[in-house]
Amino acid sequence: MALIVHKYGGTSMGSTERIKNVAKRVAKWARAGHQMVVVPSAMSGETNRLLALAKDLAPSSSQQTAAYGRELDMLAATGEQASSALLAIALQAEGLESVSYAGWQVPIRTNNAYTKARIESIEDSKVRADLAAGKVVIVTGFQGADENGNITTLGRGGSDTSAVAVAAAMKAAECLIYTDVDGVYTTDPRVVPEARRLHTVSFEEMLEMASMGSKVLQIRSVEFAGKYKVPLRVLSSFTSWDIDINEEAKSGTLITFEEDENMEQAVVSGIAFNRDEAKISVLGVPDKPGIAYQILGAVANANIEVDMIIQNLSKDGKTDFSFTVHRNDYTKTVDLLKNDVLPSLGSPEVTGDARICKVSIVGIGMRSHVGIASKMFGVLSAEGINIQMISTSEIKTSVVIDEKYMELAVRALHRAFDLDENVR
Repeated sequence: MALIVHKYGGTSMGSTERIKNVAKRVAKWARAGHQMVVVPSAMSGETNRLLALAKDLAPSSSQQTAAYGRELDMLAATGEQASSALLAIALQAEGLESVSYAGWQVPIRTNNAYTKARIESIEDSKVRADLAAGKVVIVTGFQGADENGNITTLGRGGSDTSAVAVAAAMKAAECLIYTDVDGVYTTDPRVVPEARRLHTVSFEEMLEMASMGSKVLQIRSVEFAGKYKVPLRVLSSFTSWDIDINEEAKSGTLITFEEDENMEQAVVSGIAFNRDEAKISVLGVPDKPGIAYQILGAVANANIEVDMIIQNLSKDGKTDFSFTVHRNDYTKTVDLLKNDVLPSLGSPEVTGDARICKVSIVGIGMRSHVGIASKMFGVLSAEGINIQMISTSEIKTSVVIDEKYMELAVRALHRAFDLDENVR
């Protein structure tokens, strides 16, 4: 008997009919002898609906306060609580004992960074007692509670993180992430119809693809899975619920460890892209120690995540400093720099562009092959696409380009690296 964690996304929980299908699928696994913990997201569209209500009520000037963030988390957390209770009811209708818990009831402990909290610990004794009693346990995704008992949420995609964290804490045999796609693809099939599903992908590759814009898994969930060695599988919730359990357990994409792979790795495994970034440039800052910290330290203290960073060569004691942030944080970051940071640096010029995108090639095979980045640059050049920023690691190369060229770039790179032929 194995302990298995299932996670179901918002589209999988999008209606009572779909919740019934989820219940039937979970019941099938439970009747096969597995101990089951299920982590559902809110019903599709529910979190957006709730946050839109808050935005209608609150003036923009109030939206940066801790008090506002606390109430926003109280509100947003109700979506997962509703779907968890509904799934428990559906399982009981299937004849299985089940119980649902909000994150604070488990409890899942987080820090107090409202709307972007991070999990610090999970107490599993209550869940284990229920499993030992033969119950299916449902734990709300996306949320927890800080040390003072305040409800917190983990940010967009946080239900993936919740599921993997629960699986890690309970040393589950596997965590199955059920989504509206049947696995991880070489790129988004909506952009490249020839994209192929990967049978396996390494945690390292998946982490890079998630950080570079792949929407299949939330990046923090992949970090958790890699750190705690949680076997992770991405598969579709829209297959028939009564599919043979052995067939289902081998479907989708297995996210595994590089050292477990005995086959020759493809040079490039996938093309990731992200439309949600914005570029900010600070022109003419003093070229001296501590400038990067003065700029980016203030941005980090405002809980704004920075992605790519470039500093140009010094000229006449001045340099230009560019970085990217999430597009939703663009205005907040520019205002922060203009009002709080740059006056002490002689008020250098700030420019920005919210109409960029990031395109990345990812693959473990890049470690042992030369010329991959130059090939990428050549492909983009042949298409007349200008590169604004470049970032590299051992297994990825990313570029920032004008967003109007994104789909052209992805299709050209997918074709150039023969990803429609490299099926693993």
